Amino acid sequence: MRTVIFDLDGTLADTSGDLIAAANACFRGLGHGDVLDPVTDQSTAFRGGRAMLQLGFDRLGSGSGDIDGQYPVLLQYYGQNIDVYTRLYPGVVAAVGGLVDAGYKVGICTNKPEGLAETLMTRLGVRALFGSLVGADTLPVRKPDPAPYHAAVERAGGVVAQSLLVGDTLTDRETARAAGVASVLVTFGPDGRDVTRLNPEALLDNYADLADVVASLIG
Repeated sequence: MRTVIFDLDGTLADTSGDLIAAANACFRGLGHGDVLDPVTDQSTAFRGGRAMLQLGFDRLGSGSGDIDGQYPVLLQYYGQNIDVYTRLYPGVVAAVGGLVDAGYKVGICTNKPEGLAETLMTRLGVRALFGSLVGADTLPVRKPDPAPYHAAVERAGGVVAQSLLVGDTLTDRETARAAGVASVLVTFGPDGRDVTRLNPEALLDNYADLADVVASLIG
């Protein structure tokens, strides 16, 4: 069965505002105020909580800081405020729904913790669109290891050999390569058209073009 697996952050939704807010909550709690900027630090947000904390502590001149101690604080705040600023990218619902109507299986493979991903997709009202959701802690390994991708395809009811991954970063490109499938990288994520340098099998400028791009790669 033909299957399309999506990354979440930076691919299906712009989650950077809520991620940055969670990191800044940690720094405010430490008496520093907001250290990260939701616009200029967007790309760091998509690399995860520890990357944001590291950047903030670097700016404060405190080296690694207490990343291990603040990471649970960040996750707690984020979980409680997960959809304040987050928005699906334009056209996501129609494009994914169109794939389902055309007979494709669809799922999500993300490096966001599974529980947080489930909560976010449910609050955004689109969890039911996807036949699977595999997160960073669903398995003992995470992307770019191909195992989570394989699990996402199989849990969606698909076959890896007839699948592809839609993502936005080097991690997604490497995951697809490790799984032996095509990658489609969006150009509206944090890295914009710079993803061209990663040589994916296709680029996606707009979700209105998703069906044609997918058909050209896996039929």
